[in-house]
Amino acid sequence: MVGMIPLSLGEIAVVVDGTVEGDGAVMVTAPAVLDGRQAEPGGLFVAFAGDRVDGHDFAEQAGEAGAVAVLGSRPTSLSTVVVKDVQAAVQALAAYVVGRLRDGLTVAGLTGSQGKTSTKDLLATVVSSTAPTIAAVDSFNNEIGVPVTMLRADAASRFLVLEMGARRVGDIADLTGLVAPDVAVVLNVGQSHLSYFGSRQAIAKAKGELVRGLAPGGTAVLNADDPVVVAMRSLTNGPVLTFGYAEHADVRVVDLTLDRLSRPSFTLRTADGSAFVELPLVGAHQAHNASAAVAAGLAAGVPLDVAASALATASLSKWRMELRELDSGATLLNDSFNSNPDSTRAALDALAGIEGGRRIAVLGEMLELGDDHESEHRAAGEYAAARADVVVAVGGIASLVADGAGDSAVALPDNDAAIDWLRGHITAGDVVLVKASRGVFLDEVAAALV
Repeated sequence: MVGMIPLSLGEIAVVVDGTVEGDGAVMVTAPAVLDGRQAEPGGLFVAFAGDRVDGHDFAEQAGEAGAVAVLGSRPTSLSTVVVKDVQAAVQALAAYVVGRLRDGLTVAGLTGSQGKTSTKDLLATVVSSTAPTIAAVDSFNNEIGVPVTMLRADAASRFLVLEMGARRVGDIADLTGLVAPDVAVVLNVGQSHLSYFGSRQAIAKAKGELVRGLAPGGTAVLNADDPVVVAMRSLTNGPVLTFGYAEHADVRVVDLTLDRLSRPSFTLRTADGSAFVELPLVGAHQAHNASAAVAAGLAAGVPLDVAASALATASLSKWRMELRELDSGATLLNDSFNSNPDSTRAALDALAGIEGGRRIAVLGEMLELGDDHESEHRAAGEYAAARADVVVAVGGIASLVADGAGDSAVALPDNDAAIDWLRGHITAGDVVLVKASRGVFLDEVAAALV
């Protein structure tokens, strides 16, 4: 079990400028949680009053699970630190806790338009092979998720791996204001959240905030294959390491091959040596993510051979390129957590590389593409048709994807229709990819097949 440094409610109240309703001597010794059902003995339940659900109403549930106190905006059935702004309070508490631990803690921050969570998982695998590590759960990467992750660090922690997302310029700067990373990894600048940012230039500015926010002497780890990212070396006076396929990359992927399940094997080459890597993950793009993780590991002091060996045991967060055999004899590739044009192409490439019978691509909507919404969905259909035997387009974008896919397309109105069609058409040997943005819940389709 992990948990933040022990603090009394009275101490927490001073840090967050709040007042204690209840017993100020109560000690918090376990992680802070946003879901009361996930509370651990000695934990802190952070209660937000939302438009639809008021977290304060679940204080008793959190207490039954083990929470000893609440951080919220009004008193609850548990001893509570009451504040005006819960978000600001949890951020202040996180900054305080990590500040207390800073001398013995190496902090790595990752950002990018795609691949953040997978690379975060890989980096956590690399650094945890050498010392106790706290890493973001799933995609806890926003103004609430990052501080909650920070609050899991304790005196035993030696590495803290934070995924940092953004929907507007300034978001990542706010996060680095809580803790300046020693290692800043920028994966790419793509089209994710384009509807919020308005342009790729704005996205690049937002991602660059991670490099600008480095701690003094910190290392920027940049994608050698993305010119926009490479240009971010001008944002720091500190060391820079690059990764990728480019000849000039400091950590370079060479001799890449795929097995029958599209799992990559490759060599990572540096100026000081090379190491062979076999990833138990699906998709050639994971080799690129691995090079980023190893470069960040090198910056954090993990030797190349140690990092390469650790990657052989890597696993990813749920619904990311999950490969599973179905009772029907078909194979499911569940990549339904999120989607954008680049990640969709990578998933379709992986589908094409898996040996089997028919390849069936089940595609739902890619959200937040702004003015590129229609063109990118047609392009996704066209790309899918070149790599799959059947393209199942689901939901409001079905006609756009089907237009791009042509004769190989099946357009279906919703998830229920997709489930019915797949159950009636999947046969032994088929390989089925399920891919869409999280907001359209195509994970329901994958779950129904299992």
